[in-house]
Formats: sequence, C-alpha cells, structure tokens
Amino acid sequence: MSKILRLDSQESKFSEHLDALLSREADTGDDVQALVAGILADVKTRGNAALCEYTERFDGWACSGDAIEITPERMLDAWNNVSDMDRQALQLAADRIRAYHEHQKQEDWQYTDEIGMTLGQRITPLDRVGLYVPGGKAAYPSSVLMNAVPANVAGVEEIVMVVPTPGGEINELVLAAAHVSGVQRGFAVGGAQAVAALAYGTETIPAVDKIVGPGNKFVAAAKRQVFGTCGIDMIAGPSEIVVVADTGNPAWIAADFLSQAEHDEAAQSILISTDKHLLAQVADAIEAHLAVLPRAAIARASVETHGALIHVQDWDEAAEVVNIIAPEHLELALENPDAILPAIKHAGAIFIGHFVPEALGDYIAGPNHVLPTNRTARFSSPLGVYDFQKRSSLIRATRAAVEKIGPAAAHLAHREGLQAHALTLELRLKQPQ
Repeated sequence: MSKILRLDSQESKFSEHLDALLSREADTGDDVQALVAGILADVKTRGNAALCEYTERFDGWACSGDAIEITPERMLDAWNNVSDMDRQALQLAADRIRAYHEHQKQEDWQYTDEIGMTLGQRITPLDRVGLYVPGGKAAYPSSVLMNAVPANVAGVEEIVMVVPTPGGEINELVLAAAHVSGVQRGFAVGGAQAVAALAYGTETIPAVDKIVGPGNKFVAAAKRQVFGTCGIDMIAGPSEIVVVADTGNPAWIAADFLSQAEHDEAAQSILISTDKHLLAQVADAIEAHLAVLPRAAIARASVETHGALIHVQDWDEAAEVVNIIAPEHLELALENPDAILPAIKHAGAIFIGHFVPEALGDYIAGPNHVLPTNRTARFSSPLGVYDFQKRSSLIRATRAAVEKIGPAAAHLAHREGLQAHALTLELRLKQPQ
C-alpha cells in the first residue's frame, strides 16, 4: 500500500502540516549555484571550446562548434521521416495552440486627452528568443510546440532551440515539432552550458534576448543567474497537480493524480475531497495503477515523499486550501465545478469537469502548458504571446498641452532636488523654440 500522507482540515495542526508539505526544496542550493556560476563564466569566456567540453562531460559525446548545429533542413527531414500519426498529432496540436494564442496578441493603442496630449502604447516583438527543450529522462516535443508557437504568433524574428542529446542521439519527434512550430535554428547542447551560450553567445550560437522553457535544477539555476543579461520566462520547479473531487471514477482520479508524479521524484500530487470514502477508493486505485505503470518507481517516490490526500469539510474550505497551494495544474473533477470556480484565485491552469484531465492541456487543448510552479501562481501566469512582446509608451504633446501640466512637473522635479529635470520644462515654458 502506498504511504501517501493523509491530512484533515479539522486537525489542530493542519496549517503547519500543509506548510510542511508545500515547502519542497527547490534543490538549487549554494553548491548548485556555485557549480553553475563556474560553468556560465567559463562558457562566457571560452565560448564553443568550453561548451563542447561540458557537453562531452555531461552528455557523453565529443562535439565541435560545427557539429552541434541542427539545421532547418535536418528538422524538415525529421518531419518527413516520422510516422503519419506523429505528423497528424503534431500538426493538430500546433494548429490548436496557434489558434488559442492568436487571442492573446496585444495591439497598439492611443488616445488624446482633454489638454490635447496624445498618449499610447506600441507593441513590438522580441528580436531573438532561445528555447530550452528538456532532453534528459524523456524527450518533450510538446515543450517545443508550447514555447515556439506563441513566439511565432508574437512575431519573433528568430527562434533558436537548444536540446540536450545524451550520447549524441537526437530525438526525431523533437526535431519534427521544431519544424512544424517554426524554429529556425537548433543546437544539440543542453544543461547550464547551453543557457550560458544563449545568454552570452558563442562562435556558433547567437546571444538571445530571452530564454524560455523548462529544465532541471542546473538549468533553473543558470536561468536565474543570467537574468538581466537577457530575459527569462520563469524559474520552473518540479511539476505539480491538485485534484479536487467529489464523485467520479476513482480510477480516473487516481490516474490524474499520478499524471504529474510520473514526471519526476520531486513532483507533487494532491487530492482534495469532502468525501473520506472517495479518498480511500482513490488511494486503492493509485496502488493498482502503480502496479502496472512503466514509470511506477518514479511515481511512487513522488507520491510517498510529496503527495497527499486531504479531507476538507466543504467546498469553501477546498477553495481556501487550493489558493494556499496555488498549484501549477488544478483539476475540478466535480459534478458542479462552477460552484467553486469563482473562489479560485491562484492556479496556473484550471481543468473543469470530469472529462478534462490535465494531459489534455499538456498536448492538444490549446492553452500553454508552461505554467508557474512552487506557489508562484500567486503572482505569475502561464507562458503566452505576451512573454514574447514588449510595450513602449508613446507621449506626444503640443506646446499648449505642456503649458498646462509642465509647471506641476517642474515643481515636482525641484522637490526631488533634480534641477536639470525642472530646467528642461522651464526653458520650454519661458522661451519660444
């Protein structure tokens, strides 16, 4: 029987136990940060030479600057060589992801106010972005689609992909996904060294304006350290899911519970219900699934270390617990999910009803699966078109408009002790052009 933590909201120390459950270590302590800092500095200084030394050490193949590049022609070959079913599934996913993200496109706008000043906003895409695609324990073509398609919709001029290739082997489905989603250049490198190459540039890999995409703890630490040299999407931690259920098939709920646990031993799965009997049934179903799942060892380690079954008194309490957790994925496997939905404030993606497992969103529904983890849904959002666009403020004014508000601006500048600021206004107010 799986040793999954059971919690009850009526226990006197429930809040303490919930806090302990959620305090997973990010695993990017001083030792990881120091190791990554050395790699970043080395690649920044020595470029391809350092990049290839680390690739040989960590991925087990001797590369050179020329050998690491994956051309568009190579991506097209992969597209042509995968199965018809692969192509159909990738194309359907790309089309649906594109259709969803088209709705996120921001527009220029401006208005003229009552004093005659014209103010506005201009939207422009980033010039070049770097997409990190995980390639360690598993290959993720879906990650390529979810990062590259919104960048394309945003109008990014150049999308550069890096992907680890253990033993020098390149996953054909990843390359096919790169082709269908519009990646222009690819490089067969990963880890902190690949993040360094994207941030600083090497003789082969161009420096980018922003790095997006999930990775392991070394990638996360590297992204954190290069932020400022370039932008990043987020610091992604281990995956997580919260399922809120009242009725339903225990086998379905158990499978949903395990869908994130099979990713990583550090992933977190939590089930919340008002029904203790359902919690017990799901626990039995979890054990039944673990008996046959290929990644059962990983999933079992995850649920026994970080998982929980939580009993609450009512749906108001369930919503309160969900908002404390602020999960990456939230499933409302309820007969009436709309009764609780308005009370949910913090979640990366919300899957509504019994027929919407999280996996639907991972691959084909359309919304992005790059989501905030480790409770960061309290203040951040899923990856989207807006992550690949930037806003510029527009300010246009006539002399008459400046005469109306300039004196107040000059006064505030003087009050801040910035006389040159004030002078720029006072000269315009006192002297004709």
